Amino acid sequence: MKKLPIGVSTLREIIEDGYTYVDKTRIVHQLVESGKYYFLSRPRRFGKSLFIDTLKEAFEGNQDLFQNLWLFDRWDWKKKHPVIHISFGAGVVRNREELDRRIVDLLYQNQKTLGVTCRDPGDIPGCFGELIRESAAKHGQRTVVLVDEYDKPILDNITDPEQAIEIREGLKNLYSVIKDSDAHIRFSFLTGVSKFSKVSLFSGLNNLRDITLSPHFATICGYTEAEMTEVFAEHLEGKTLEDIRSWYNGYSWLGERVYNPFSILNYLEEGEFSNYWFESGTPEFLLKLFLARKYLAPNLENTVATERLLGSFDVNDIEIETMMFQTGYLTIQERQQFGNLTAYRLDYPNLEVRMSFADSLSAFLVSQRDVYEKCKIDLYQALSAARLDDIGNVFHSLFAAIPHDWYRKNKLTEYEGYYASIFYCYFTALGLDVTAEDTTNHGRIDMTVRLANRVFIFEFKVLDLDKTPGTALEQVRKKGYADKYHGQNLEIYLIGVEFDRDERNIVRFDWEKSLSSH
Repeated sequence: MKKLPIGVSTLREIIEDGYTYVDKTRIVHQLVESGKYYFLSRPRRFGKSLFIDTLKEAFEGNQDLFQNLWLFDRWDWKKKHPVIHISFGAGVVRNREELDRRIVDLLYQNQKTLGVTCRDPGDIPGCFGELIRESAAKHGQRTVVLVDEYDKPILDNITDPEQAIEIREGLKNLYSVIKDSDAHIRFSFLTGVSKFSKVSLFSGLNNLRDITLSPHFATICGYTEAEMTEVFAEHLEGKTLEDIRSWYNGYSWLGERVYNPFSILNYLEEGEFSNYWFESGTPEFLLKLFLARKYLAPNLENTVATERLLGSFDVNDIEIETMMFQTGYLTIQERQQFGNLTAYRLDYPNLEVRMSFADSLSAFLVSQRDVYEKCKIDLYQALSAARLDDIGNVFHSLFAAIPHDWYRKNKLTEYEGYYASIFYCYFTALGLDVTAEDTTNHGRIDMTVRLANRVFIFEFKVLDLDKTPGTALEQVRKKGYADKYHGQNLEIYLIGVEFDRDERNIVRFDWEKSLSSH
C-alpha cells in the first residue's frame, strides 16, 4: 500500500519517495495555454503550495518527475525557464521592518538559485525588477514568478489594522514590480487564503486573472470524489463512502465539489473520523470578530452574500461572511440571480467544519475547559435519555461558567441572539441535527434539535427585550409549532427558555411532551 502525502508540499518529494499522488497537471497545461497572470484564493492546507511547486518543476523542465502524469508528453521540456519562487508561509511577520528583512532574504535566496546578483539588495522593488530581467537574460527564457501565501504577513496582523496596513503597503511595494516587468515575464501565479482588492494590493496589475470562482478551475485544489476513489482505492477498502462524504466533502467554488485533502488523507491514515483540518489552525480572529459584531451564529447556515461581498476586502473593511468563505468555514451551495445582481447561498461545507466551528465558538467563551467538556457529555446523555430537566441544568451551569469579564468587555447580553447562539453552538458541536429558524405554516421555530426518534422544539425569550405576554412555553403551544412533526412517529418535546440579562443566565426552563406525538 502506497504512502499518503500528508503534509507534503513538493512534487519531487512525492515522486521520489513513492507517495500516492492526485494528478493535477492537466490544469497546469490549461493555465499556461490560456493566460499569463493568475490569482487564486483557497483555504489553508488545500494543496496550494504543492500546486505552486508543480508549476515550478514544469517550468524548470524537470521532465523525469512527470512520468506517468498527464503533462509528461504534452509539454515542451526543452524550454527551461528561470523561476522566482517567493513564499511567506514560514514564520510570523510582526511589523514592516521584519517584512522588509524577510523580502530581502527571499530575493537573496532566489539570486543564489538563479545565479544573479542585485546591485542594491536592500532596494526591494529595484532588486526584484533586476532579478526578473537579469534571470531572463542569463537563462535565455522569460522569467516565471510564483508567489505562495502572498497575504500571510497581513493576516498575521489582521487584529491590528494600523500594523496590517503598514505591511500591506510593504507587500504592494513588492507586487507592483510584476506589472512593470511584463516584457520579461512568461507566467505569474499568486495564491493565498484571502482576496484583497486589486486597488489596495495589486495596483496597476490590471491583467491579473482571478480564477478563485472560475468553474474551469474549481478543482485546482482539493480532491474530487472520482479522484479520491480512484487514486486511494486501496486505502478506502472497508470504509463507508457516504460517511466520508458527509465529514470531508462539500467545498465548492462554482464547479464540482471537492474533499478537503488534509482531512481526507489524515482520515485514510488514521481510520478515525476527526477534525483534522480544523485542529491544524484555530480561527481565533474569527471568533473575536463574531463577538465584536454581535453576530447571530445560526445565521451562518444558508446565509446569502452578494458577489461584491465575497469578492474581496481590505484591512479596514472586513465582513464576517467574506472571511468565513475565504478561510474555508463556509462554502457556496448555490448561485442565485436577482436581476443583474449575483448572490451566493452559503453554508458549512461538511460535518467537520460545522461541528468544529460551533465547538470553538462556544468553548471560546468558557474559560473553564473542564466545565465546558463535562457539560457537552452531560448534555448528550440528557438528550439521549430525554431528561429534560437535566438539559436545563446543563445550560444553567454553562452560562454560569462564562466569566463576567466577558460580558463587561463584549457587552454580550445586549443582543438577543447571544443566548440562542450558545444553545445552537452547543448542540451543533455535538454533531446533532440542528435547525435554526425552523419554518412552519404558523411561523418560525427558534430552534429544532433532532436526535434518533425525538425532536426538541425550543423557544427563547429575553425577559427585558421580549415584551410578548406569557411564557416562552405558552408561545410554543399557542403557535402550534409541534404540528409540523405530528404523524412522523416521533417523540416531540416543547421547551421554553427564558433569560434575564442582569442574571446573565436562564431564569425559567419549562417543558412538556406533546400529547399528539404519535
